[in-house]
Amino acid sequence: MQDIYNDLKKLIEQEIPAVLCLVTNTSGSTPRKAGSKMLVLGDGSIKGTIGGGSVEFQVIQDALKLLTTGEPMVKTYHLEDDLQMHCGGTMQVYFEGIGCSPKLYIFGGGHIGKALAGYAYGLGFSPTVFDQRNGIFDSWELDLPGIETRIGNYLQIIEKTIFDKNSYIVIVTPKHEFDETILLACAPCEYAYLGMIGSKRKVAEIRNKALENNVLTAEILSKIDMPIGLPFAAETPAEIAISIAAKMIDVKNTLKKS
Repeated sequence: MQDIYNDLKKLIEQEIPAVLCLVTNTSGSTPRKAGSKMLVLGDGSIKGTIGGGSVEFQVIQDALKLLTTGEPMVKTYHLEDDLQMHCGGTMQVYFEGIGCSPKLYIFGGGHIGKALAGYAYGLGFSPTVFDQRNGIFDSWELDLPGIETRIGNYLQIIEKTIFDKNSYIVIVTPKHEFDETILLACAPCEYAYLGMIGSKRKVAEIRNKALENNVLTAEILSKIDMPIGLPFAAETPAEIAISIAAKMIDVKNTLKKS
């Protein structure tokens, strides 16, 4: 039993998202009893066990869904009726996400990026802001403690970053060419949300260019939120950031229900 606590400690230290699955109650004949624990990682691998068989397979699937939201839940499994297991008992399992806060990657540390990072942190996202300009983050430590920032070439940063189905990507750099370059690099990646700032004209130009040059397919382009955010009459950087945050919340909560 101590091994699973050691595994949990390592996952937390290495910031690897996982889900702790704890059997809290059983009745009748079940493969394991209350207190059994299992960790489920993003690739579907496990540490520990709650008994194997169909119930463990279903718990793993449910845990993988929870990785996109990180919100705790309790679920009851009727082994015979729901999973056709002959033991026929009932198991109740508690799920808790470990390090599952949605990762928000903001490209561009200007006024919009800074405002969005602040809002998103308070809304349960884990923001990291990237920029190529030296000194852009000099005052951030005082203004926005807890927000991770990185200076460097955008493409090199993307190559070193692992995006997954719990990733939210926002592109708000000060230059159109940067926005386009980042978009083309991120679009084929796995993500929960990808959005790019820009006028309708700019968006149409990038979309048409990507299709004409066979860089991105229409299917991939249809998944990108551009122009970014919920469509309301936002004008200031703070208002634009609110529209982006609102869109991300909508995506996150929709994924939670799916």
